[in-house]
Amino acid sequence: MHARLDSSHTLLLVKVYSERTRMGGIPPSEMTVSVDHGQVIPSPLMESSTSSTSLRAASPVPLSLESLVSHLVASKRSLSSVEQVWRANEIIGSTKCHLEAAVITSARTSFLRSGIATHLRTLKLVHAHNTAVALEGAHEYGEVVKTLDAADHRLKDTMTRLKSTMVENRLRPKSDQEKSLLDFVDEGSVEKVLLTLQDSIEVAQSAHQALVQTNMAFHNDLKRVERLTGGPEVRRDHSAADEPPECSDIPVASISPIPDILQDMEGRSRDMADSLESLVKHFDLCLMAIKHTEGGGDAAIRLTADLPDGAGMEEDVAGAPQPIGDKERQNMLDVIAKDADQVEEVVMEICDHVTAMESQLETVAAYVARLKEDDSRVTAAFNVLEDIGRRLQAFVAQGHVFVMRWDEEKMKITERMDELSSLEDFYVGYLRAYDNLLVEIGRRQFMEQQMEKVLQDAARKLDVLYGEDRIRREAFMNDYGDFLPADIWPGLTNPPLQFETRPKDGRERAPDISKSVIQRAIRRVETGT
Repeated sequence: MHARLDSSHTLLLVKVYSERTRMGGIPPSEMTVSVDHGQVIPSPLMESSTSSTSLRAASPVPLSLESLVSHLVASKRSLSSVEQVWRANEIIGSTKCHLEAAVITSARTSFLRSGIATHLRTLKLVHAHNTAVALEGAHEYGEVVKTLDAADHRLKDTMTRLKSTMVENRLRPKSDQEKSLLDFVDEGSVEKVLLTLQDSIEVAQSAHQALVQTNMAFHNDLKRVERLTGGPEVRRDHSAADEPPECSDIPVASISPIPDILQDMEGRSRDMADSLESLVKHFDLCLMAIKHTEGGGDAAIRLTADLPDGAGMEEDVAGAPQPIGDKERQNMLDVIAKDADQVEEVVMEICDHVTAMESQLETVAAYVARLKEDDSRVTAAFNVLEDIGRRLQAFVAQGHVFVMRWDEEKMKITERMDELSSLEDFYVGYLRAYDNLLVEIGRRQFMEQQMEKVLQDAARKLDVLYGEDRIRREAFMNDYGDFLPADIWPGLTNPPLQFETRPKDGRERAPDISKSVIQRAIRRVETGT
């Protein structure tokens, strides 16, 4: 491989070639130029002509001064390609700067991304813990609310039954309005317990909601860091999508294309330097040919007055030509005629190389820009991570606060639920007691009826005994009354003793409740409904 030839090497080629032409008189078809490390590079314009040297010798190509001037003008125009070579050198320099920036930026980005990934794993564990706390709290909260709803439903159902159960009118004074069993209990105690429960539930729900919101904010921050760093979740999401991801959403490829591009550029630069060397040789040959043509000296000076900057041909133009033989001059004319047709092609190749290198430079610049964008995103992710770190203690504390608050409120809720259950048991017992009251009233009615039967039977017997006693008293007075003084016993003439059967102390009888009402109460007591 030839050593890379930049613009300074090209200038050296021109000067060396010119010196060797003046001093050695080497035939143009055999000329070569020594470059870096003593390596020899043949002119591309000459390569295709070496194989036909014998043919040219047998068939010389006559060239007039006008033709030589035309070739010199074309060759002079081709020397403007030195600007393309300078541009290639600038492109390579820019590419090297881009390579250096890419290495530094990529190393910084990789270091930050690696550190961020390590911290992300730790933060995800913290987030998973708080998420588990929130889920467990939500589960317990759901179970408590479910149990509370069931207890509240049972209590309300019991209170509805109390409200729909009207107290029998015969149990109340006639002046009282119709009342239900609910009118005889204090509903305020129920409302107080329910309000306390509602407060505890709202406090627990608020604490849980705060934890959920904190977890969501923490989760969003972690997702933002992953999105900025192009984490696995981002790549997995893009791989599942129908459309390709945007360049700004995923990290830059880990393998840099710049080294390969730079190597290709250097190869193109060598080719351009070789091509420029060939163009310089061709120009020198044309110049020498004109100088060795009658009347060509003045034309050579006039045509080379405005050579491109950096061509390094000033001394060759001003110098006197070295004498050469006719055979050498004819060989030189043959080479000029052969190479003249290839000048434009060589110039186009140089332009094509520069165009390709310009495109490669754009690719490199775009890649470095992407690296810098990626670095900016990773830096932004690092800043987000720093912000998360500042809030991490509060985030962890939020989980502990929720657990403490929930345990406290759960204890209060349990106590209130016990009170609610006690109230429900009381109201259920109240309903059952009222049914048993009706059953008791029915029993008392039956007993009073039995007592009345006994009293009625006793009254009949007392009437019989009273009649017998009255008859016997009358018989006694008829037999012995005339003989006994009236004051011997004040009660001698009294009628028989009479007895009355009535409730003692004016007590009320059992209320007259219909048998159907009592029967329904009996069925409810027996079935427990």
